[in-house]
Amino acid sequence: MDGKRWLSVVVIFVVLILVGLFFHDDLPASLFRRDQQQQTTTSLPASFAWLMNLIQGIITGDDNTADSEPHKRLRGAQSPNLTTCHLSLSDADRPVYCCPLKPESEEPIIDFEFPSPSDEPIKIRRPAHLVDEAYIAKYTEAVDRMRRLPPDHPHNFIRQANMHCIYCTGAYNQANSSALLKIHRSWFFFPWHRIFIYFHERILGKLIGDDTFALPFWNWDSPEGMVIPNFYMNSSLNDVDRDLGHLPPMVTDINFDYVESGLSPEAQVSSNLAFMYNQMVSGARKPELFIGCPSRAGEEGACDGPGTIELAPHNALHTWVGSAGQPEREDLGAFYSAARDPIFYAHHANIDRLWTVWEDLNGGREVAGGEFLNDPDWLDSHFYFHDENARLVRVRVRDCLDMSKLRYRYEEVKHPWLNAKPKPTNPPSAARNTLRQSIDFGPTGRTLDATLRTSVRRPRPHRTKKEMEKEEEVLVVHGIDIKKDMYVKFDVYVNAVDEARTLEYGPEAREFAGTFVNVRHGVRLVRREGDSQMKTKSTLKLGISELLADLEADEDESILVTIVPRGGTGVNTTVDGVRIEYMK
Repeated sequence: MDGKRWLSVVVIFVVLILVGLFFHDDLPASLFRRDQQQQTTTSLPASFAWLMNLIQGIITGDDNTADSEPHKRLRGAQSPNLTTCHLSLSDADRPVYCCPLKPESEEPIIDFEFPSPSDEPIKIRRPAHLVDEAYIAKYTEAVDRMRRLPPDHPHNFIRQANMHCIYCTGAYNQANSSALLKIHRSWFFFPWHRIFIYFHERILGKLIGDDTFALPFWNWDSPEGMVIPNFYMNSSLNDVDRDLGHLPPMVTDINFDYVESGLSPEAQVSSNLAFMYNQMVSGARKPELFIGCPSRAGEEGACDGPGTIELAPHNALHTWVGSAGQPEREDLGAFYSAARDPIFYAHHANIDRLWTVWEDLNGGREVAGGEFLNDPDWLDSHFYFHDENARLVRVRVRDCLDMSKLRYRYEEVKHPWLNAKPKPTNPPSAARNTLRQSIDFGPTGRTLDATLRTSVRRPRPHRTKKEMEKEEEVLVVHGIDIKKDMYVKFDVYVNAVDEARTLEYGPEAREFAGTFVNVRHGVRLVRREGDSQMKTKSTLKLGISELLADLEADEDESILVTIVPRGGTGVNTTVDGVRIEYMK
């Protein structure tokens, strides 16, 4: 460190002592221990916390520690405080403790570096239904070795699964905040899971000495892959906690709502493809609609607005695979236990692949992401993972965005859902002649104990062609309040005037706008006085520009919105209202 920086540190050190004397606080002995940038400051006055962050920035040469506009933006980035791992609860109020036996805060931390292109081959992830016996034997052996590792080893299979548990139940507080850090239901969903399975894959390869080893992906968006791959039924890749009625050769229901669809295999495939078209294309034309809402640091920065794919098929397939015989549909059906099922990794590999497919459909990563992709609050947020050499690695979101730098790719497959665009079930003119009425949601919202119908005014029904090209019209169901952390699902339709006919077609009806799914994800047990307990209501945003055009309703003054609770799950859920927004 240069002389200038040392002088700055000395000056700030003196100021810190004077401030401490002024407040008569007892400074802890560990005040000046860096703990790899994870020293907790919750017991210190705010001035101490600010000064300690400033000292750390000067020591490390981080220019963003200055009181400048970049620094103000950087404060919105998130990371876990590794000293705060605590007990959580499942939503059946059973204690869940996912924390490692040895606190990660005691380990040395290194920054992530991309693998060298000259030293490492590109790993090719193949569809699970197409892998051969030799691959299955190799994969089985790798997972078997992972299961046999000591419980305190970071590569142990359950320890790997508990990493997901930690980050999905909020077992870590955010750094420099009492707010919790969670990676579901926001823009962290895609990058966190990408790097999680990236390291899981590399660890498996290390265990069998194969640097070409790649995870398979469960290709459930293609008809050939819409069945649980058979090899997940055997030996170390099996999980006894799965729904016995959904095992091979049962066709997956990627829009599952706890109630069996009753469709024939052919009809289920058709429904799945139409649903994929909505979730990948017409309902996901803007980054926030696909990736999820921007979640920033602290309580005030929290959001709960999942993207299309996270809601379903992601959430829906978690519950479809999970065991109906378990109280929370464990393993895959409850987030705290989901990664205990080896099929979790194939499921998320396909989710990861669809992220790249969506980027390609929307002009490539830079074009598809736009300003959203360049937000420093997203790019600078970081998490911690053990790499294949058992080193604790700090990985930023910006490190997760380019698969070519991560040295893996997916085998090309067809996307039959691109040709599965739904058709209207009613003549578009019928909607204009239907009596519509706006309902009063009241100060406490409306309970979804039955189908809800309301007319919604469109603020700008006569947009110019240029405006329509730049903006997406978005239907917003806001203030979704789930009274208990439980599974909830409801579907949303637009201009479903022949309601019975439209609901019978489900996602194959063009009137289908999208779905909301809340999977049980656990709530934390407050461990320390002052820790955040704030509850965030959810928001569902559905892109409807293409849908309105197909229904010939793009110049109508209002639309009829129908919210249909599924599987009796809406009785503990209220909604504050429905409105139209425009997203650039």
